[in-house]
Amino acid sequence: MSVLLEARGVTKVFGSGLFDQKRVVALEDFSMSISKDDPSIVAVVGESGSGKTTLARILLGLETPTAGDILYEGVNLQTLSRIERHEFRRNVQVVFQDPFEVYNPFYRVDHVLNTPIVKFGLAKSPTERKTLIEGVLEAVGLRPDEILGRHPHQLSGGQRQRIMVARALLLKPKVIIADEPVSMIDASLRATVLANLQQLKEDFGISVIYITHDLATAFQISQNIVVMYSGSVTEVGDVNRVVTDPKHPYTQLLIGSVPRADPNLQWSVDNLEVSHDIGIKGENYCKFADRCPHVLSQCVEKAPSLYQIDSQRGAACYLYEDSPVVERDAMNSLFVNQQ
Repeated sequence: MSVLLEARGVTKVFGSGLFDQKRVVALEDFSMSISKDDPSIVAVVGESGSGKTTLARILLGLETPTAGDILYEGVNLQTLSRIERHEFRRNVQVVFQDPFEVYNPFYRVDHVLNTPIVKFGLAKSPTERKTLIEGVLEAVGLRPDEILGRHPHQLSGGQRQRIMVARALLLKPKVIIADEPVSMIDASLRATVLANLQQLKEDFGISVIYITHDLATAFQISQNIVVMYSGSVTEVGDVNRVVTDPKHPYTQLLIGSVPRADPNLQWSVDNLEVSHDIGIKGENYCKFADRCPHVLSQCVEKAPSLYQIDSQRGAACYLYEDSPVVERDAMNSLFVNQQ
């Protein structure tokens, strides 16, 4: 498999400087790769504070990892030449959480589409530029005559977010990192934006790293899923297997907390969080130990490895320690269509 973008053993620690003694590990020993030739949608899921946005910023080169490497076509981001960095910026695009913050309110929305065309030399004439812009707007379900010439406040949140998807599409990237792209827009418009992301893969061969706290949307659009807790991977693999039959206790609690439209469903103790007053013995312990209903003695001494439960599933839990260990840099072997 030819790799476009790779995180290799990435750790990010905040607040470990000389005058800041509070040390927060936002991301720990994370590895994942995105194929150059086999587009896919990978969901990275977890609650607030799980390290999702830190991961996105590191993959984009906006944060420098404390340890480990981000590689673009085999070259460390920190050592890319000017030409290579220009190529990286074109091939790895982002759609942020809040579409309104991306816009300058003094400019019409045309500005956000014209800027990448000028910066990357995508058009040789005003006519060609107009054709490009109208083409990508129509590709995400927007009518150019209703969008162009307006200011951001004159559009809905869903329209603004689809413009950002169109902007990314202008550059024909290889991968788009979508960081909570539908959390700030109305539920009625989420399906449209999610369909746009799927369309990027199906129609244009663009991979998507879909970062979200919403398991329902992750299940809807992704092929593979990475579940994170407090900066560490807890479960990974085929999204259908992970969501319909979760194995890690955290994934089970996460999925169990999703409300169901069933008037006969009664909340029970099985749906509640579990909290233990445990004595931590090791420095590298399981971060979920104090909430885990199945906590074992070794959980507070050393964090578990990632164990391969079946051909397309892995979980970092001692409940499965009789299964083979998956090296972190081999995590993609558990993904569908990326064997």
